[in-house]
Order: sequence, then C-alpha cells, then structure tokens
Amino acid sequence: MPLFFDILVILILVILILGACLKIVPQGSAFVVERLGRYNATWQPGVHFKLPVIDRVARKVLLKEQVADFAPQPVITKDNVTMMIDSVVYFLIFDPKLYAYGVENPIMAMENLTATTLRNIIGDMELDATLTSREAINSKMLATIDAATDPWGIKVTRVELKNIQPPTAIRESMEKQMKAEREKRAAILTAEGQKQAMILEAEGRKESAVLNAEAEKAKQILEAEGQSEAIRKIQQATADGIRMIREAGADDAVVKLKSLEALEKVANGQSTKIIIPSDIQKIAGLVEGVKEATK
Repeated sequence: MPLFFDILVILILVILILGACLKIVPQGSAFVVERLGRYNATWQPGVHFKLPVIDRVARKVLLKEQVADFAPQPVITKDNVTMMIDSVVYFLIFDPKLYAYGVENPIMAMENLTATTLRNIIGDMELDATLTSREAINSKMLATIDAATDPWGIKVTRVELKNIQPPTAIRESMEKQMKAEREKRAAILTAEGQKQAMILEAEGRKESAVLNAEAEKAKQILEAEGQSEAIRKIQQATADGIRMIREAGADDAVVKLKSLEALEKVANGQSTKIIIPSDIQKIAGLVEGVKEATK
C-alpha cells in the first residue's frame, strides 16, 4: 500500500507539472518567452510546451487594435493662447518582441510622445488655424508618432484630437462673434425676403394692370365689332327692303305710303312738334279721298 500511494503521488505530481508546462495562447494574443533570462521565442495562438524552471513567459501581448485615450494637455499656440487638448491614439502591436524589449512602459512612452508632438505642431499655428485644421493636425501627428513608435513594435493607425478647449475669455468672445454673425445673416435673409416680396408684389400689380388693360381693350373691340355688325345688318335690311320693293314694281305712291306709315310711327312717340313735308301732306289727302270713295 505505501508503494501504491507513492506511485499515485508521483503520478499526480507529473500531471501537475505537465499541466503547468502546457500553455495555451488565445487568439489575438502572443506570448514572449524567455529561456534562462534571454529571449527564446514568440508563441502564436495555440498550444505550446514550456520547460519547467528553464522557460518563462516574460510578456503577454495583445495583438488586437487598441485605443489609448490620453488626458488633456496644455498647449500654447503661436499667438500665445493656452488651450487644453486631449487626443485619442489607435494602435496595434505588430512585433511582440520589440514591444517587450523596445522601451519600458510603451503606453506611457507613446503618451509622452503624443503630447510632445502635439505641442510642436500647435506651437507653429495660430488659434484660428488650430480650430479649423483638425484634419491637418491629425495627419501630421499620425506621421510623426507612427515613425517614432516603429522601433517599439507599435503601428499607429489613427490619431484624433478629441477635444479642444480654449480659455474661457476666448470662448466667450468666440460665442459673441458667432452670435453677431448669426444675427447678421438673419438680418440679411430678412432684408432679402422683404425685397423679394416687394418685387413680387410690384410684378403682381404690373401684371394685373396689363391684364385689366387688355380686358378693357378686348371689351371695347367687342363692343365696336357688335355696333359695326348691328349697323351692317340694319343697312343690309334697309337695302334688302328697297330691293324687294323695286322688284315688286311698286310705284311712287306705294313708296310715299310707306313714308306715311313711318310718319305714323313717329307720331306715336314723345315728340310734341312734328314737321310734315308737303309731299306727305298731299299723300295724306290722297289717302283720305281713297277712303271716302270706298265707303
């Protein structure tokens, strides 16, 4: 029995040692392994065997893209305005060995490098240019930081200025200026709107006057055409009547009789005095004689 327990203990120890020597590297990570204090290998994702006591995992490196959000830094512009600017750096580790042995505390080193680069760039720019040139500042910082971090095994993929905070007095002045600009634009738009309204109103009155004049002109033309047509029809009727009388062979007596009938219609009017031509008087006498003879 004691021998069995000894074998069991030895077997358990062997299993524990083997378990401690087996290392699993997860996806997106890498292990930097040292052997007897010197760099030995970089383990990629998978299962690896580590010699007990001899080998040691010096550093576990994350290969995914990472984000470093640095605290705001005081920066002085070319025109001596102090601003607080905080930046965000996106990076990934492309060489775990350089990351492990290139520099002590790589993230802190990158933060200091970012602050120094930012001060150098902003120091050559005035306040207005700083506020309106974020893309240019980002590009310059990316090129500088990426080149400087290559020996550390770090690839900088993107740099962004997160926030720019000018002094309170400058912000208040800028807000007043922006307010004045907005009021100016509003006044201009209001004036242009009023001008456009007046123009449209004048054009409307002009078009209305033109239409009224054209309508009056058309009305007068139609009335003149109506009167002309009426006169033409009256003249045509008179001419037709005379032509029919002549075609019927009427003599002067019939014509004079028609004149007498016309005189009778005139006498039925409102006139108080009627001048009768001598010829019509003779015709009247003739008519009376005819009436007496026919009784």
